[in-house]
Amino acid sequence: MLRELKTFVAVTQYGTFAAAGQRIGLTQSAVSAQMRILENALGIRLFDRSGRSVMLSAAGNRVLPMAEEILSIFARMSQPNNVSEYRGVVKIGAISTIQSGLLPEVLVGIQQLAPHLETRLVPGVSFNLLSMVETGDVDLAITIKPSFSLAKELWSETLLREPYVLIVPQDVTGDDARALLREQPFVRYDRTSFGGRLVSQFLREQRIEPRQILELDEIEAIVRMVENRLGIALVPLSGQWLKRHAKVRVIPLQAATFYRELIIVMRHANRRSSLHMMLTRCLSEGARALESDHQAPSPD
Repeated sequence: MLRELKTFVAVTQYGTFAAAGQRIGLTQSAVSAQMRILENALGIRLFDRSGRSVMLSAAGNRVLPMAEEILSIFARMSQPNNVSEYRGVVKIGAISTIQSGLLPEVLVGIQQLAPHLETRLVPGVSFNLLSMVETGDVDLAITIKPSFSLAKELWSETLLREPYVLIVPQDVTGDDARALLREQPFVRYDRTSFGGRLVSQFLREQRIEPRQILELDEIEAIVRMVENRLGIALVPLSGQWLKRHAKVRVIPLQAATFYRELIIVMRHANRRSSLHMMLTRCLSEGARALESDHQAPSPD
């Protein structure tokens, strides 16, 4: 019955029998047959079938978390007692600043603890990574905490709180962040991204309308633009630009400082697996070390 339970969970993730079958290597008719077997075994209807899509019935909604827990328990039964014996592949999704900032050192620690484990990094923006965790395309992800509630299947834990700072070309004088934002050309962190929305909120609260000349979503690229005197920018204190000592002046926002919160996200069913607990522990330890290194510098 485990096969049928896996297929049932896949249908709930991908929305149709055809889409689920495509992802798990079954025909639509084979998925339908397995769902009939499961429904007959349980004596209940799991889906309200209407049109091309399938919707969980009330009974299906009740069964789903139990099915996920059964599959999680079965998966844990096959896990070795010692994490050093782990084999296989783990897929970690991460936004770009985490890949270039936190993960290199963390992955060294993971490799030492589980030398036979292969790690695959999946890049993406926060919204897409949350969807990938929900559908099972990545095992866990590090994303910016969204302003909306996560799906009920997902569990999260705060990893880092990164302060935003104002960065300006080295030849731009003055340390009054508000005055500079009003006077200087502005390179904007994409306002449709989770991190860029925080910048927009700050500017609204401060009643500042900067003279925007460029908008983009890559923090390292934003820093490069500032280095080349294109303008000034509000960015989180995070990423490779800190390690390479970018040629910019960093101006703290003092009492107006705002933060982006980075979270580890995984499915509820996986949070107690020893593998996920080991990954979370390594990430948390790496984050604490990073926080101590990345205290906001004083203005030059």
